Amino acid sequence: MSELHRRAFLGSTVGAALAGAAGPAAAQAAAIPIIDCHIHLFDQTRPQGAPYSGGGRNTEPALPARYRKLASPLGIVGAIEIEASPWIEDNLWVLEVEQPDPVMVGTMGNLQPDKPEFKEYLDRYRKNRLFLGIRYGNLWGYNLVHQVANPDFIEGLKLMQRDGLAMDTANPRPDLLEAVIRVNDKVPDLRIIVDHLPSLMGRLDAGARAAVDASLRELAQRPPVYIKVSEVLRMVDGKPSTDAALYKPLLDRLFDTFGEDKLIFGSDWPNGPAVDNLPAIVEIVRQYFSAKGRAAAEKYFWKNSLAAYKWARRDPSQPQLAG
Repeated sequence: MSELHRRAFLGSTVGAALAGAAGPAAAQAAAIPIIDCHIHLFDQTRPQGAPYSGGGRNTEPALPARYRKLASPLGIVGAIEIEASPWIEDNLWVLEVEQPDPVMVGTMGNLQPDKPEFKEYLDRYRKNRLFLGIRYGNLWGYNLVHQVANPDFIEGLKLMQRDGLAMDTANPRPDLLEAVIRVNDKVPDLRIIVDHLPSLMGRLDAGARAAVDASLRELAQRPPVYIKVSEVLRMVDGKPSTDAALYKPLLDRLFDTFGEDKLIFGSDWPNGPAVDNLPAIVEIVRQYFSAKGRAAAEKYFWKNSLAAYKWARRDPSQPQLAG
């Protein structure tokens, strides 16, 4: 058995075992199709290499076929790729890699709204229905906090708003959350998805928590702002924990603040520990959201992502709204 098939087999076996252990609620939620709104694609074996390759134990390319074999047994029927490269040509590379595999329903690319060439690139890529928007924050030397005061940057975001595209942010910090509020003030209909919020909330000290909580309450009142519940997994003694009690306080804070209409699932595969622990990541949130009832679980696992990203169905297994 190849290493790739061995991982896929283990992933499906572990996922089934975890679902069985979690009881009837998780089994009921298992029938809900999942759209994973945060995976990365890269191929470090290309002649030019790749600027990002997941870290940790990633030794092979992260491509749709590899992901699908791991994800399908867990009920994941579609995925959105989040940029993993600052190279402009990799926007096209991702679109070409995604096109043949209908498990991929979109990509959030890497363009810089303040650059003179932004409109040309945007007009080119937006014609592909898999191009759903861009990711911009504080990765690759970008600085959303400073760019909010840049008229050229804001004009670029207004072009995205015009075209019905969205913006992911990365990576969460207190000042980034404040910047998202200011962006929404200036571009009020631009859909914004805040990535990896659990990782920030889990490391806040008491002094920073009050300011962050105030920003989160404000963001919760902004209709086009969504929160991606990604980077949830915690390792305990070197192993992934699916102990519901470990995650409940943090997930309660998110749910109580944002409600059932703004939270979105993202696995962060194959970044760091996520590369080997997709079943555990799914089970953590499946346990929590199944307890909120089927309607809330469906919103979290796919309906909210449709509102946030406007992805298009590419496969019969992917859900769609009635009517």
